Amino acid sequence: MLNYVFDIIDGIVACFSSNFAWSGLVATFWFLLFVEFPRYYLLDVIVAIHYGATFRSRHNRNMQARYRLYLEKPLVTILAPGKNEGEHIYKLVSTLREQTYDNYEIIIIDDGSDDTTPQIGQDLQRSGHIDKFFRMTERGGKASAANYGVAHAKGKYIIHLDADSSLDRDAIEKILLPFYYDRKIKAVGGCVKVRNADASLCASMQALEYLRSIQVGRMVTNKLGLYHIISGAFGAFDTEILREVGGWDIGPGLDGDITQKFRKAGYKVHFAEDAICMTNVPEKWYALFRQRKRWSKSLVRFRIRKHKDILWSNRNFSFLNMLSNAENILYDCIFNYVWLFYMITLVFANTDRLMEILVVGWIIRFSFSVVAFIVMQCISERAAEERKLGAFLMFHTFYMGYFMRLVRLIGHTEELFFYTSYRDNWNPRKTSEIARIEGL
Repeated sequence: MLNYVFDIIDGIVACFSSNFAWSGLVATFWFLLFVEFPRYYLLDVIVAIHYGATFRSRHNRNMQARYRLYLEKPLVTILAPGKNEGEHIYKLVSTLREQTYDNYEIIIIDDGSDDTTPQIGQDLQRSGHIDKFFRMTERGGKASAANYGVAHAKGKYIIHLDADSSLDRDAIEKILLPFYYDRKIKAVGGCVKVRNADASLCASMQALEYLRSIQVGRMVTNKLGLYHIISGAFGAFDTEILREVGGWDIGPGLDGDITQKFRKAGYKVHFAEDAICMTNVPEKWYALFRQRKRWSKSLVRFRIRKHKDILWSNRNFSFLNMLSNAENILYDCIFNYVWLFYMITLVFANTDRLMEILVVGWIIRFSFSVVAFIVMQCISERAAEERKLGAFLMFHTFYMGYFMRLVRLIGHTEELFFYTSYRDNWNPRKTSEIARIEGL
């Protein structure tokens, strides 16, 4: 497959210029070929092949884990904190009532909403559709609301959901199975996909991105032992250990932070690629820009500052934890600055043939994206439904190769030099000030 892609590139390059020999191609596109290709394309292909080759062993492991799960059938607490989520709560509760695993309690926490959330939550509790509804009269932030729910949870495991999520019928069962693979697994991340992919080009780009970076990308990091972020939209935790590590801390990067806390405490985390959660994503480019800039700030705030001790030996040192953090910082932060330097030098060194280079670079990225999409189709549980996203691959190279890199650069730079996450309206100002003082 890869040889076929390179043959296409070689032929098209020849059409543009006889000066583009392979040596010149490598010299011009070294960042793409030596930084991005091994990590984001080659590893995906290798893991996908392994995934297919180990189908029988995974099936047997799941059957054994399912037997142990239903033999014990523990109570599970489903926790959904949120603000102004009234329009989404009923749909979430409806999907929970259809789950194959049915021994659970549902706790909804309203974090100071000013919409109809209180009335809807109270009605759902009165009708028996949820077990507990708590209203925080003053907004304390998502971490505060989630921790309040943890304090009232009775389940052996807690499943944290965003209020605007909806689940496949077997999602709860599948996210619980890894706890029965290995007793050291104490936190499990589910696979999040985009529900409103047809709403706009912006949403379609994110749908492709989620397929690649979450379903496939996190399969890769999980296989390598480097999995480092359990999505807040759908994550499961051992209740006792969640309380032991102190629950969620204040900040814009709750997902990565809580995952690091479990890893640092000596426990394993796991990614359940077939436990599917659907969520809505921003439909406008500016809303997406703000969201991703906030996510980028969390990498600096938590991985580079708060959890920097993972990078060197201490009493809780783990080589895999160090490697997990280092890989995340290297590829999602440091290499963005390398990319900026690369692009500047590329432009100034090739002013006479810049358009030709940009076109050839797009062709290479597009070819790699086609391979990546084939991998996604091989792994996805709803490949036929997602096949239409292939029509957007030609735009996705610009989205991932330029837009997302620039957004991350802005977010990282703002946080590195100006600590702007502590002034983000995503959290109440008072909680952000406490977090700043305590170094959280």
